[in-house]
Order: sequence, then structure tokens, then C-alpha cells
Amino acid sequence: MEISLEILSLLFAVALVAGFIDAIAGGGGLITIPALLMAGIPPVLALGTNKLQACGGSFSASLYFIRRKAVNLRQIGLLILMTFIGAVIGTVLIQHIDSSFIKKVIPFLVLAMGLYFLFTPTLGEEDRHQRFSFAGFAFTAGLGIGFYDGFFGPGTGSLLSLAFVTLLGFNLPKATAHAKVLNCTSNIASLIFFLIGGHILWTVGLAMMCGQFIGANLGARMVLTKGKKLIRPMVVIMSFMMTAKMAYDQGWFN
Repeated sequence: MEISLEILSLLFAVALVAGFIDAIAGGGGLITIPALLMAGIPPVLALGTNKLQACGGSFSASLYFIRRKAVNLRQIGLLILMTFIGAVIGTVLIQHIDSSFIKKVIPFLVLAMGLYFLFTPTLGEEDRHQRFSFAGFAFTAGLGIGFYDGFFGPGTGSLLSLAFVTLLGFNLPKATAHAKVLNCTSNIASLIFFLIGGHILWTVGLAMMCGQFIGANLGARMVLTKGKKLIRPMVVIMSFMMTAKMAYDQGWFN
């Protein structure tokens, strides 16, 4: 299908904003997927194209965090592997079973996450006691949240950040940096299967990927400079927005 230059430019700008927000708090898909659908792109193509552009944002932020030594790849190698495996399983499974149940449950989970950040003001201010080993985290949170991202997706970055804070004791900026690397991993795993199925609009996806790359890099810089002062309110706001969006999609307000 053909997309006009004006629409393409608008989608680039949307992706830039989404990349900035996603690098800080997650939830960028709340902005990009509706924009793709409003541009007249069929749902399956929109989802595949969204994964392509999301990879640009998550890769850009991950690269920045790695270069600034906020993430040690050797330390989280097993986490990356298990997240990738989980995302592959989730992506394959969603094509064969009914996901209506998890779609009904997720708004409550995301809302609870937002409330937890809101009413726990000291959460993630500094490194705390580590409850799980890295191996234990890989086979539970890494595998589980990776599966969720491949299966459904909304709020993956925020869920990973919360897991890093509560289970590994990371401070919030450190948790956000590591969450973005694992989110990039799950995005790539899902993208592979959209590529195989041919469900990607390349012109749009690559244009939005450029916007995501720029926005995510700017967002990642804000994470390391502004830290918890910026991340906490952004996570709370995006959690509530994701809850409202998913509730609306399910007809709660009809």
C-alpha cells in the first residue's frame, strides 16, 4: 500500500515522541499503534510494522546505556537468552490460542503496577537487597516477561523495571537501563516472526525506526541525568494511560 509523504512525516514525528517516552517509562506502543491504524494500515501490518520501529527505539536506548556502562552485557547474558526464548514462545503461541483472557487481566496488572510506584515513594531510590540470583531472575522474570511481550506486550518495559527493582534490588535508573536491553531482546525475537510472515510495511517501519532511534536516545540521556525524579512520575502516568486505553478497547466504558 502507498503512504503519502505527509503521513510518513507525521508517523516519523509520532515515533520520535514515542521513542522518548518509551525509553523512560515504557508504553510507547500506546502512541504508535493507534497512529499506524489511523493511517489506514491493516491491523496485522500495523503490529508487524510497529515491532520493526520499536526495535529501532529499544536498540538506540540500549546502545546508549551500554556505551555509558550502565549495563554490563556479560553479567546479564543469561537474562538476555531467557528473555529471547520467552518472547519466541509467546509469539508462536499467540498465533494458535485465544488471548482474550490475558487481555482482560492485564489492565488490572498494569494499574496495580502504577499504584505501586505511586504509593511507594522510596522505591528504587538506591540499590537494595537482592532477593533473586541472576540465574533465578532469568528463568522467572526474564522468561516470563519475555513470553508476555511476545504474547501480548503492553507495559513490558515497566514490568521489567519493576522486576529489576523488587527482585534484584536495582535503583530505578539502573533498572530502567537493564529493562530496555531485555525489551530490545524481546522486540527482536517477535520481529523475526513478523518478518517470516511478511507482515511489515517497510517504508513506514524504517521511517518510524529513524524517529524512534532519535527519540529513544534522547530519552535514555534523560534517564541517566534526571534519574528517579523523571522516571517515577512517567511510569505512573503511562501505567494509568495504558490501563485506560486497554479498558476502553475492551468496552468497559460502553
